[in-house]
Amino acid sequence: MAKQDQQRIVQLSEEPIDLASAYQFLQTPEAGGISIFAGITRRWTKGKETLCLNYTCYETMAQEEMHRLVDLASSKWILHRVCLIHRMGQVPVSEASVVIGVATSHRPEAFEACRFLIDQLKIQVPIWKHETYTDGTASWIEGTHPPEPHVSDDNMVRASII
Repeated sequence: MAKQDQQRIVQLSEEPIDLASAYQFLQTPEAGGISIFAGITRRWTKGKETLCLNYTCYETMAQEEMHRLVDLASSKWILHRVCLIHRMGQVPVSEASVVIGVATSHRPEAFEACRFLIDQLKIQVPIWKHETYTDGTASWIEGTHPPEPHVSDDNMVRASII
């Protein structure tokens, strides 16, 4: 389920995601900025207590699309290293469902590339989320639409996706 080379890890995993290992992989002398996003199963969703999330995917297509996203990000920024790791199966509260990490020469590119990759992964990659609640109910979670533009500290509107 994993492909790793010297510059990238793209992985779908049934096992808990090891954040320390992801960070260790991203470390390289060329990088002045490392940005890591970890999406965690939260306890409360819209007032309902979550028991766990369950992820399924179309594995071949998910892997291909994850690699395509890394290639696309690499065409926009100079990425020294990248990791995209998504958990499959049951993910309990407080555990990571997804980890996105990038190593770049400078901080702005690290933030931008990491944001781009998580936003696009949620839109493009065929991974489905089923949320189970402590009251015994469950629901499929709709896919994510492109994020709305946000206002930066200097009041300039910037698109979240470049």
